Amino acid sequence: MKQVINLQDSFLNQARKEKINLTIFLTNGVKLKGLCKGFDNYAVIFEYNGKQQLIYKHAISTIVPDVNIRFDIQ
Repeated sequence: MKQVINLQDSFLNQARKEKINLTIFLTNGVKLKGLCKGFDNYAVIFEYNGKQQLIYKHAISTIVPDVNIRFDIQ
């Protein structure tokens, strides 16, 4: 049986573990910069300047890391 790969979770988890700065663009055009502190199926906890924000995934358009994120997809 082939294993299902969750690309979104792999990307966010690696960014969280490596503390990679991210730029998140929301569907309304707002741009946020900071770190991913955690996530689930519906939301991302984002931190900037010591303040946390809960961002619902349906409001996210694009996530751009400051550096390339390395993760295994097999």
